[in-house]
Amino acid sequence: MVIEGIVEEIIFRNETNGYTVGRLNTSDGDITIVGYAPFINIEENVSLEGDLIFHDKYGEQFSFTSIKTVLPSTLKGIENYLSSGLIPSIGPKTAKKIVDRFGLDSLDIIQYNPERLKEVEGIGDKKLKRIVEAYDEQREIRDIMVYLQQYDISINNGIKIYKKYGTETIKVVSENPYRLSEDVHGIGFKTADNIAKKMGVNPDSPYRIEAGLKFVMMECASEGHCYLPKEELINKTSKLLDADVEKLEDGVRELALKNNFYLINKDNQIDVYYAPYHLAENNVARKVVDLAGVDFDELDIDIDKEIENIEIESNITFADKQKLAIKESLENGMMVITGGPGTGKTTIINAIITICDNLSLEVVLAAPTGRAAKRMSETTGKEAKTIHRLLEMSFIEEELGFTRDEESPIEADLVIIDEASMIDILLMNNLLKAINPGTRLILVGDVDQLPSVGPGNVLKDIISSGSIKVVVLDEIFRQAEESMIIVNAHRINKGLGPILNEKNKDFFFISQNNSNFILQTLMDLIKTRLPQFYGFDSQKDIQILTPMKKGELGIISLNKEIQQILNPKSKGRNEKQVGSEIFRVGDKVMQIKNNYKLEWKILHSGIEIDKGEGVFNGDIGYIIDIDNEEGILKVIFDEEKEVEYDFKQLDELRLAYATTVHKSQGSEFPVVIMPISSGPPMLLTRNLLYTAITRARSLVVLVGEERYMYMMIKNNLIAKRYSSLDRKIKEYLNLFLD
Repeated sequence: MVIEGIVEEIIFRNETNGYTVGRLNTSDGDITIVGYAPFINIEENVSLEGDLIFHDKYGEQFSFTSIKTVLPSTLKGIENYLSSGLIPSIGPKTAKKIVDRFGLDSLDIIQYNPERLKEVEGIGDKKLKRIVEAYDEQREIRDIMVYLQQYDISINNGIKIYKKYGTETIKVVSENPYRLSEDVHGIGFKTADNIAKKMGVNPDSPYRIEAGLKFVMMECASEGHCYLPKEELINKTSKLLDADVEKLEDGVRELALKNNFYLINKDNQIDVYYAPYHLAENNVARKVVDLAGVDFDELDIDIDKEIENIEIESNITFADKQKLAIKESLENGMMVITGGPGTGKTTIINAIITICDNLSLEVVLAAPTGRAAKRMSETTGKEAKTIHRLLEMSFIEEELGFTRDEESPIEADLVIIDEASMIDILLMNNLLKAINPGTRLILVGDVDQLPSVGPGNVLKDIISSGSIKVVVLDEIFRQAEESMIIVNAHRINKGLGPILNEKNKDFFFISQNNSNFILQTLMDLIKTRLPQFYGFDSQKDIQILTPMKKGELGIISLNKEIQQILNPKSKGRNEKQVGSEIFRVGDKVMQIKNNYKLEWKILHSGIEIDKGEGVFNGDIGYIIDIDNEEGILKVIFDEEKEVEYDFKQLDELRLAYATTVHKSQGSEFPVVIMPISSGPPMLLTRNLLYTAITRARSLVVLVGEERYMYMMIKNNLIAKRYSSLDRKIKEYLNLFLD
C-alpha cells in the first residue's frame, strides 16, 4: 500500500545504515514509520510504499520499502522543505527570502530557472552555484541510495560511492561491483564481494579472482610493502576468496599480462609487484645512481675556513662528523645525514645554507608535511615548502600530477629534504624526477623513527644499499644533554630504560595501574595540572599520542573524553554531527587523507595574500566556523591557511586532541602525553615509543604501568617490509660502473 504525509518527527536514525523511525502526519492521522530513509527531514512531504505491521511493544507501524519526496504545494510547505537542511546552501533565512520573492513558483525557479535566484538578497554567483549543484545532487543521490540499499551498502559508503562515480554510479556498480574496492576509499573487497554475491556473480568469476588478488596487494601496500612473494600472495588470497589455487595462479598471470602486476624471479622465488611500486623503485634506484655519480668541479672556496668562520660567528664548535657532513654535502651529488634528536642536524643544515650563500649557490628546502616544512623554515630562517608544493601539484583529466619533472626540473644548485624517513616510494619517485644530475640532493632524517605510512622503506634502503655517502650523527651535544627528552630518546633507542622524574627536568612518568585511572590522570593533566603549573595551552600546546585507535585509551574514545572537558557543548557554539562524531567550533581536528584539490587561502586583515591547493593526511588545524545555513565548516591549518569544507567532505576530518603515533610523524609539539598500557606486541614497540617522545619539544609525560614501557623498549620488533630499493640501487650502480 502507499501512504502520503508530512514527516513531523525523526525519533531515531542509524547514521551508518540510514534505518529510521519517525512519525508521519497523514490525512488519516499520525502513524509511526520504520525503514531505511537516510535523507528525509522533518516537515518533508513524502510518499511511502510498504505494509502496516503490528509491533508487540510499539503497536501499529508502517514498514516502508521505498520512499519518494512529494514536492510541497503550500507556501509554508515549500519554506519548510527548503529550510530542512536538504540543500546545504539554503537555511531558514534564505528559504524565507526565496519564498517571499517567488511564492509557489520557488521550486520551479530553482529547478528550471535558477539564475533568477540572484534576485534574492544574499545570493550571488558563488552561492547560486552551490544551491543548484546541491539541489541536483539531492535528486540524483536519493535514487542511487535506494539502488545501493538493496545490497546493504551503508549510507556513509553510499555517499563515498556517489562522490566517486556521480550519475554513473548505478551503471558502474551493476557492471563490476569489484571496482568499488579499488576506486573508493574506505570500501574494502569484502563489501564489494557481498554486493557481487547479491547480484549473483559467480564465485569463480575472473572479476572476483583478479579483484581479490589486487585487494590483497593493496592491503599489503598499506602495511608498507612494495611486493609480496607469490606464494604468500596466493595463500592470503586463497583464504580471502576460498578459491582454487590454480585459478589464482591464472589470475596472477592474467594481471601480469595486463601490466597490473610485475613478476620478478630472484633467488628461486617469484616476487609479485603491484605495477606502480615496481616502476617507482626502478626509477628511484636509477635516479639515485645518476645523482650520486656526478663529478663536481672543485669549489672555489676553502670549506675548512668557511666552517671555522661559522664557528666563530655562531660561537659553536662543530664535531668531526658534523664537519664531515658539511664537506660531503658540497662535494657529492647525493648524500644522507641521519641521527637522533640533539645530534646537530639543524646546525649542519644552517651551515650548508651559509656556505652556499657565500658561493651564490641556490638552495631549496622542503619536507614531506606542512608542519615539518614550517618547522624547517623557523629553524633556518629560509622558506621551506612541502614536497608536493615544491613539485607544483597539478591535475590533468582528474589525475594527480606534478608540473616539476624531467622536462621542468627544480631550479636549484642544492636541495635539502628534512624528515626524509617519512617519504614513501611514490613521493620519492616524483621528487627525483624533478632533480636533474648536477643538482646536489641532501636527505636529512632519523632512520630509527617509524618508517613512512606509504609503501617502501626509502631512507633505510638508500642507506643500506651502501652506494650513497652517509654520515651518521651519534654524539649528543652539551646543550642537548640538558634535556632528558633527548637523553632518554637515545637511551630507549639503545634498548636502555629512561631516566625518570628528575627534578626540574622535562621527562616524567606517572604510575597508574588500570585504564580508568590512566584516563582520569590524562584528563587532569590536560585540563588543570599542565596549564596551571607550566602555563601550557590545553588546546594548542598539548598533544596526546597513543599506539591504538580503539579501546578506552584509543584515539576514538580519548577524543570524545577530551572534547567534553576542553570544548563542551554550549549555547551559541555551532556544531555539526557526522556519524558518531561531533565537530564544534574550537575543536582541534586532523585531515586523515590526502586531498590534493582542497583549496586554502591565507588572509591578512581580511585581504587574501596567498592561496593554493592541497591539504594532507596528518595536517592538524582548528575549526573556526560552522555555518549550518551554508553547509560549510572552516578550519585554520598552520595558524594561517584557511580551508572551507562542504559538509559532504567532513568524512576527511577527525578530532585530533589525541592521535596515533604514526599520524604524528613530521610534527613537533611543546608537550607530548602518552598512555602506557597493554596492547598488541606489533604496536608496543621500541621505535614507536622512540618516535612518540621525539615529537616533544619541551615536556614528555608518560602515564601508566612501567612494565609495559619496559616491554616496549625490549620489543625491538621492526615489521618486515617487502621492499627492494637497496638491491635495485646496487644493480643499477653495477651497470653504471660496467
